[in-house]
Parts: sequence; C-alpha cells; structure tokens
Amino acid sequence: MKIGILQTGRVPEHMQPEHGDYGDIYQNLLTGHGFEFEVFAALDGVLPKSVNDADGWIITGSKFSAYGEYDWITALEEFLRQAYHANVPIIGVCFGHQILAQALGGKVEKFSNGWSVGATNYAMNDGRTDTVMAWHQDQVTKLPPGATVTGSSDFCKYAMLSYGDKALSIQAHPEFTPQFVSDLIGARRDLLPEKIADDALESLDVKLTSSKVADQFAAFFLNHKRTIGR
Repeated sequence: MKIGILQTGRVPEHMQPEHGDYGDIYQNLLTGHGFEFEVFAALDGVLPKSVNDADGWIITGSKFSAYGEYDWITALEEFLRQAYHANVPIIGVCFGHQILAQALGGKVEKFSNGWSVGATNYAMNDGRTDTVMAWHQDQVTKLPPGATVTGSSDFCKYAMLSYGDKALSIQAHPEFTPQFVSDLIGARRDLLPEKIADDALESLDVKLTSSKVADQFAAFFLNHKRTIGR
C-alpha cells in the first residue's frame, strides 16, 4: 500500500542530520506496517497529479497557519477536498488536522489561551488516555460537516477527529520524540513564552503512547484498503 506524504513544513536545517525532515519522520512513525511512501513538497506547490497517485494521504505538521493566505494552501485544500470526495483515505497531523477541517468547512483560529507544547494527555472516546507530544497555538474551533470528535484534552476540545472511513486527524504530534521536542524548543524558543518552554522541557521525561496512535493510523489505512478490495 502506497502512502503519499503531503509535506507542509520543514524540520530546522541544523536538526535534519539527526532527525531527518518531515518526510523521514512520518515514514519512521509508520515503519513496520508494510507501506511504501512518496513525499510531495506541498509547501513548495508540489502536489500529485491525481488523488489516486497513492492509496492514502498523510498531511504533515507545519509552522504555517492553515488560514494563511498562501497559494499552496489554497491548492492543498482543493486537493484534499477531491481526495475526500473520491474516498481516498486521509490522515492529518497538527497543521494537517487543521487544514483538513478547514478545507471541509470547519474553522481554524489562533487559540486565545495560547500554546500547548510538550507531553500532553488526551482522553479518547474509547476510554483510553494517550500521552503524545503537542506543539501548537492554532486549533480547530468549529467542526466541519461529517466530523466526529474522538479525542480531546483540557486545552484542545477537538484534538482528534474522525470522518467515518474517509479521514482521521489529530492535533498532537505522535511523530515527535522527546529529543526532537527538546531540540525544537532550542531552535524556536523565541516563539514561545518562557514558562511554556520551561514547562514543556520538564514534561519530556514521560512514557508516551505515540506507538498506539501510529498503530491506529496504520489500521485506518489498511482497513480502508481491505474494505475497498471486497
């Protein structure tokens, strides 16, 4: 099964020798599930010719805001709408979570209560609690038609959304490791309030459940393929 990675951001250049760029990080997240991957630099205006050029799509995180006035964001939204209506499965992460909701009629805003950074607990509708890295100030504030809330935190009401068998998205970053977040805080600390950065660094020594989210992503793609194949 081929997964197309729609890259909407870049890892700071000095971090790439250790961590790779976003395409590498998402491939690492989903390793072991038998997928093949192709990366498309959506932020450079590079999109697939067809929504059927992959069996599923994953939209990465980004430093950009979904409501930013960029031609590549407008083009990406149209691509996502086409993929959604063609029933090609989509997973969105952080910015990807936001841009998908916005493309389908939801609303994304800069959250008035500020930032969520570091290890964060999310209550899932199946009763479990996932601990995953967060890094965001924007968030979805109005659900699009067809979206169901499947996870939330005290800070983020719409932290995980399901669109039936069409799409799945999460505000958090299951692809981020504690070391990655520590290094990213070092690279972008000037963007964060001092207390947010300090508290985030103190949160990193915790057991994450990111692998469970990765397994959920993989199962979503694989189950969709099996359903289509019947």
